[in-house]
Amino acid sequence: MAKVVIIGAGGVGGVVTHKCAQLPEVFSEIVLASRTLSKCDAIAAQLSRPIKTAQVDADNVPELAAFLKAEQPFLVINVALPYQDLTIMDACLEAGVHYMDTANYEPLDTAKFEYKWQWAYQEKFEKAGLMALLGSGFDPGATNVFTAYLAKHYFDEIRTLDIIDVNGGDHGYPFATNFNPEINIREVSAECRHWEAGEFVTTPPMSKQQPFTCPEGVGTYDIYRMYHEELESLTKHYPTLERAQFFMSFSEKYLTHLRCLENVGMTSIEPIDFNGQQVVPIQFLRAVLPEPASLGPRTKGKTCIGCYVTGIKDGQPTTAYVYNIKDHQDCYAEVQSQAISYTTGVPAMIGAKMMIQGTWMKPGVWNMEQLDPDPFMADLNEYGLPWNVIERPDFEIQ
Repeated sequence: MAKVVIIGAGGVGGVVTHKCAQLPEVFSEIVLASRTLSKCDAIAAQLSRPIKTAQVDADNVPELAAFLKAEQPFLVINVALPYQDLTIMDACLEAGVHYMDTANYEPLDTAKFEYKWQWAYQEKFEKAGLMALLGSGFDPGATNVFTAYLAKHYFDEIRTLDIIDVNGGDHGYPFATNFNPEINIREVSAECRHWEAGEFVTTPPMSKQQPFTCPEGVGTYDIYRMYHEELESLTKHYPTLERAQFFMSFSEKYLTHLRCLENVGMTSIEPIDFNGQQVVPIQFLRAVLPEPASLGPRTKGKTCIGCYVTGIKDGQPTTAYVYNIKDHQDCYAEVQSQAISYTTGVPAMIGAKMMIQGTWMKPGVWNMEQLDPDPFMADLNEYGLPWNVIERPDFEIQ
C-alpha cells in the first residue's frame, strides 16, 4: 500500500484516478492535483471512495517540491502535459519521490519528441535511489510491453516491428481530437521518422498509407505512417530491429479538416501578435475545440491497438501479432471516459502498481521494455485491457 499524487485532471487523469480508487489495497491514499482545482473536484465527485484534491502549478519546481514534501507520497503519476515532465522530475528529485509518466518530454516551442532530455536524468535518479518510469500509457507503454512480451516468448530475434493504432470510434463532431488537441495535432503534423537499416529515415507527415483490417470484426481502416516516441527507445533496446514503423488510423474527414487548419496557420506553434497580445495559434485552436474529456458519452465504436512483429524462432522465420480491442461505450460505463483516455489511463495505473508492489522497482530512469513484461501483461487482462496473440497472422505490413 502506498500514497500517490496524480498530477493532471484531463481525460487520462480521470481514468487513472478511477482505476487507482478501485484498488485501495494498493493505493492507500490518492491526491489528485492540477492547476485547475475544479477539474480535480469534478473527478473526485464521480468516485465512491473519498480522495484529496489540490491546486498546484506543475511548471513551478519550488512550489511543486514543497507540495510533495508536505504530502510525502511514494510516487507521482504524471498525466499533465508533456511540456511539464522535466519540472515534475526535478520536483520529485528534490522531494525524494518516485516518478512515472505516460508521454516523453517535448519542448513547448518546438515539436520534438525525444527521450534524450529524460534519459539524461539516469544518474540523478540512480544516485537518489529513486525510480522514474517513462511512457506508461498505451502507445507508448503497452506497445513497448507488447514488443517485449513477443520478443521474450515468441522469438529468438526480432527483425521488424509495426505498431498499429486504430480508433474505430465516432464522436459525431465534424472535427475533434481524442486527447489534448495541441499534443495530438503537433504529433500528426510533425515530420515522419521510421527506423530502417540502422538509422531513422525522415519522410513527409503521413506520406505512407495502407489499409488495415482489424481482427474480431472491428473493421478495415486506412492507416498512415507517422513518428511516435516509442520507436526511439525500442530501436535502442532491440538492436536486431531492421525496420520499425508506427501507423495510426485517420478518416478522410479528419485529414481534410487538418489540412485546412494547417493551410490557414491554425496549427502553428509560433506566437503571433493579435490586438497587442502574443497568441499561439494551436493553443487558441485547443481552446475552441471540444474538450477530449467530454467525448465519452458521444463516442461509439472500438479501438484496436497492437504490434506486428517478424523475426526468427528456432532458426526459422516467423510472425506474431499482439493486440487489444476496447469498446468506447464500455469505457464510459465504467469510468465515464472514451477508450482513448481509458487505454492510456489503465497502463498508467498498472505501471504505478508495479512500482508500489516492488515488481518493477530499481533506481534510475527506465523505459517499459527494459522491465519484465509478464506481470504487466497479466494485469492488463485483470484490469480492463485484455489482449490476444495471433501467431503467423495471414497479413503483412509493408
